[in-house]
Amino acid sequence: MGIGVALPGSPAAFAEAHNGIDLLLERAHQAAAAGIDSVWFPQRFDFDAITVATLVGREVPGIEVGTAVVPMYPRHPLAVAIQAQTAQAASRGRFTLGIGLAAGPMVERMFDIRYERPLRHLRDYIGVLRSVFDTGTVNVHGPTLTADFTGTPVSAHLPGARPAVPILVAAMGPQALRVAGELADGTVPLFAGPKTLANYLVPTIREAARSAGRPQPRIVAEVPTVVTAHPAAAREAARQTLALFGNVPSYRAVLDREGAAHPADVALIGDEDEVAEGVQRYFDAGATDVVLTRSELRSAEDVHRTWQLAGELARQRHG
Repeated sequence: MGIGVALPGSPAAFAEAHNGIDLLLERAHQAAAAGIDSVWFPQRFDFDAITVATLVGREVPGIEVGTAVVPMYPRHPLAVAIQAQTAQAASRGRFTLGIGLAAGPMVERMFDIRYERPLRHLRDYIGVLRSVFDTGTVNVHGPTLTADFTGTPVSAHLPGARPAVPILVAAMGPQALRVAGELADGTVPLFAGPKTLANYLVPTIREAARSAGRPQPRIVAEVPTVVTAHPAAAREAARQTLALFGNVPSYRAVLDREGAAHPADVALIGDEDEVAEGVQRYFDAGATDVVLTRSELRSAEDVHRTWQLAGELARQRHG
């Protein structure tokens, strides 16, 4: 719980690396040295997020590793559960699995998979993950998928994969938030500003968790953040880089709730004091964690300043 950063950060910097995995490990070591609590990896088309989290969890002691997020389509949850337990054992219990529904049109175009009953699929999916993580077996015959270990004389428990892998859902719509509160361990929203968190997202998921008799959920807010001496240039870079997200319905909905016309409008960009105040607003709104993303929008110097501040804020939160 606390302050995290998302890797790899800048697609351009990653593309220019001699070896992308070596670069991610190097950056994770730098984050740990700065005192940052966690590093988070998106699922991309050029590397596998859970595999990278496994490597980082093994090679970088002390820091939490997580995915933010792995799309459920086209992966079967049993395959994801096996990967996640591998990451949990490799990291000695420091792995968190973030999953998401992804955008229906993209799923259907890329994989020729019918994007039907996504919320029911989310329930079935979490049911499989939870059963494997908690019991080592699974017998789910849901409307959208099947996973059945009954009669199989092999446990799906990996020795050392403890505690059970926490599950976060990239939930921002009201129905998805209720599913996350009832069945998962929390949510990992992107572009949900402090007003949206306080007035809508946090109370919705907390009420769902309370009604289901579950602990208070973890709220891991991903926030584009740059500490810089050149805020105008960084904000323009954010406007260019983040523009496409404003057309995705789930992001558009939370931006509208926040009163933000553009994803860059919820970014934290400024000097150390300005960004620290912005981060605190997310905690005040109910976030349990703030993950700083897109810090490489402008320069390596900005990344260094942003991560130094992140480590300082993490230390302050831990006393």
